[in-house]
Amino acid sequence: MSVEFLITSLIVVISPGIGVLYTLAIGLSRGARMSVIAAFACTLGIVPHIAAAVLGLAALLHTSALLFQMLKYAGVAYLLYMAWQVLRERGALAIREEGRAQPASEIIITGILINILNPKLSIFFLAFLPQFVSVSDPAPLARMLELSLVFMAMTFGVFVLYGLTAASVRDYVVSRPQVVTWLRRAFAGAFVALGARLALSER
Repeated sequence: MSVEFLITSLIVVISPGIGVLYTLAIGLSRGARMSVIAAFACTLGIVPHIAAAVLGLAALLHTSALLFQMLKYAGVAYLLYMAWQVLRERGALAIREEGRAQPASEIIITGILINILNPKLSIFFLAFLPQFVSVSDPAPLARMLELSLVFMAMTFGVFVLYGLTAASVRDYVVSRPQVVTWLRRAFAGAFVALGARLALSER
């Protein structure tokens, strides 16, 4: 496995995005255990995009303007919905005492959805993975799957670190209502900004 692939993957994974933001928010709002679950859910959300790239479905998404726009705006709508939920102190991102926490299933579903509803991921893998598969490779499909698994493992590891770091300051945050209010608005604004960036993105 090339060093270039590992370095490029690490840069992509650590870059701030919706998955990183969601994992940080869960770490702050729900603690260490749930942040690990959020990291795992976000990682699972990558699977459909990898499958699309491997099977060639991402090429269809890239060439079909209507299909791309439909998926893109579904993702935008979901990000705005999450921002509204944060402001209302509802849903998986509501900061509350541990004893009143909602089930982990909500975190898992949300984590998977936020990545599934991002069409840029499919196109990213369509352009990204083939660069590291030689034309002379006797099993290119197996090679792409191997690279995909490494990328997913790296994603999970980095996101866990993000989540645990956020969870380590959770007690400080929960005990200070003004900080909670500021963070809630900051996360809501970040979700809106990510939604706007996705809405303005081109194929």
